[in-house]
Amino acid sequence: MELCRFTDPEVDQLRHCFLDGTIFWPFDSSMKCDCVSDVWVTFPATPFQIGFTYPFSTLTQGLFTLTGLCYIQALPMVWRVLYTLEHIVEQEGIDIGLSKLSRLNNLVSHGSHHYLFKSKPQQPHPILKTTKNDTNWRNQFFFVRRDSIPNGSHLPKKWNTDGRI
Repeated sequence: MELCRFTDPEVDQLRHCFLDGTIFWPFDSSMKCDCVSDVWVTFPATPFQIGFTYPFSTLTQGLFTLTGLCYIQALPMVWRVLYTLEHIVEQEGIDIGLSKLSRLNNLVSHGSHHYLFKSKPQQPHPILKTTKNDTNWRNQFFFVRRDSIPNGSHLPKKWNTDGRI
């Protein structure tokens, strides 16, 4: 698993994405992304770098609740698709729920138990240009104390390793 390279100054740039009172673990280069515990939640930097705030919307949180995935298991492409869908829902008032999303895509792993959306056969990709290659995303994560965030006690405490969801 990947070692953390996301330092305290980098985390400080994302603090505004969380509610006041959120407790962040100080940078520790020995921490790995699969470190999930009863006390700490691993967050990838990607969603906050593209504009998400925590707590996540019903659509985004619903995906993670339904699948049992930890946030860190979603590849950047998943975050970009969710961010775009949320804005379509907000701006256009279109009802895009998880059932509609699941008719177009499967959530699949390409190894290391990280997941991405894969279009189902004969289905168009709902949002183009979301599969761009990201560099260094694997090492850009940080930890937040569960009891300092809304619903932290209900978030997954282990990685989903089923392969196909």
